Amino acid sequence: MTTLFSPFKLGRYTLPNRIVMAPMTRARAIDLRPNLDTAIYYQQRASAGLIISEGVPISEEGRGQAYTPGIYNPAQVEAWRKVTRAVHERGGRMFAQLWHVGRASHTSQQVGGLAPVGASDLKGENVYTWVVGDDGVAGMVPQSQPRQLATEEVARVTSDFVHAARCALEAEFDGIELHGANGYLFEQFINASVNNRSDRYGGSIANRLRFTLETVDAVAAAIGADRVGIRLAPFGRFNDMRPFEQERETWLALASELSKRNLAYVHLSDQETLGEQGIPQGFVAEFRAAYAGTLILAGGYDKQRGVAALDADKADLIAIGRAFIANPDLVERMRHDWPLAEPDRATFYGLGNHGYTDYPAYQLTPQA
Repeated sequence: MTTLFSPFKLGRYTLPNRIVMAPMTRARAIDLRPNLDTAIYYQQRASAGLIISEGVPISEEGRGQAYTPGIYNPAQVEAWRKVTRAVHERGGRMFAQLWHVGRASHTSQQVGGLAPVGASDLKGENVYTWVVGDDGVAGMVPQSQPRQLATEEVARVTSDFVHAARCALEAEFDGIELHGANGYLFEQFINASVNNRSDRYGGSIANRLRFTLETVDAVAAAIGADRVGIRLAPFGRFNDMRPFEQERETWLALASELSKRNLAYVHLSDQETLGEQGIPQGFVAEFRAAYAGTLILAGGYDKQRGVAALDADKADLIAIGRAFIANPDLVERMRHDWPLAEPDRATFYGLGNHGYTDYPAYQLTPQA
């Protein structure tokens, strides 16, 4: 029987357990780079088999939310190096999640107040992003009207991902994860309800997958395929991703293509925990049949559901998000069936260490 606490070989790394700390935006970067609190936060959680960082924008253009730390300039690299070294000091392993939000942004987050870029100029309806207003107060605002990337610009965005991946290795991350989920730029190209292009990046399944696969290949060539993962959310509706024809066929075609590339992993995210439609019953098994590599599953997993998924061979690793916020020692709590603390939602995003680094590890009650 496979357990959450058995080792696993992930590329060049041996993970001590199969619990992955899922990527979670925490919005603590005042100057768009991580600080000492960020190093403490991740170091506290280094007992996870693998930590995947919060989404880190690959460029100024790729930014969508306030206070998110980037990874595209020397100051950011130096700041992230302090984080990764803190994690490595505790024996942890950490991948950086590389992020370009595409249309899911606001003009206030873009240089010169320009329009965000996307696969098309279709604007997401009833979707919002978190920004700092003119009054200095952070809040949710509707996403701005995007501009469609020109055909010749797409390769430049791929180059931005390659640059960020090289920066991540310079910052001593163990690898990177491409954020291809939650309605951000990769998914905007994949989803035919958003991608209405008539060039080589639109129309057929192969064309809609082209940008994602070109970027996967370019990043793998730059840093090694065994250091590259990708997160996907098949059938996800977050950020106004709508149903489209050949949806199942599109995701399975992507699974088949990724299977050829010997990546570190593919990470599937079920969006039920975001209040969205989940992955249809039986689809994970279809995806696993089409994709031969390491598979991570995320989506409201606890110990019981995680063990069941591993025993049923639905996945190799289980990613857990919110429980890690209030339980820095989550692995030990789950191992010993100690009670879990509940996180304070009011402190999920925003500045300061309250609700960030001040959750204590579990303390056993001394015997009388």
